[in-house]
Amino acid sequence: MPKGGAKTWYFPDGYLPEKINNGAMEAHEALMLFNVNEKDADILIDIYFSDRDPVKDIAVKVGAERIKTLRLDYPADIGGLEIPPLTQYSIRVRSNVNIVAQFGRLDTTQTNMAYYGCIGYNE
Repeated sequence: MPKGGAKTWYFPDGYLPEKINNGAMEAHEALMLFNVNEKDADILIDIYFSDRDPVKDIAVKVGAERIKTLRLDYPADIGGLEIPPLTQYSIRVRSNVNIVAQFGRLDTTQTNMAYYGCIGYNE
């Protein structure tokens, strides 16, 4: 079994950009989940807010040796939860097996688009 990754990941800087430009690329944030194991990963996602109670235990399955990308502006990807643009939030990801998780943001609100991806804190 691979030893890479971790069972718990944290991403403190969620803040969906506004979709104000109609360019070829759409502003969004995404959570990428990479399962390098030979068995499925059963994952629970908790989303915390600055102004309301958290939404916990959003269930996601990532198949063995697969990757799943969740668009955080698509409610269907995150258990029906709608995160409004410009809302501060944080994410905790919990898995039954070690996974690698990454968070990314594409900001198209300015002429010079910005994309960044980051590996969160894990334990």
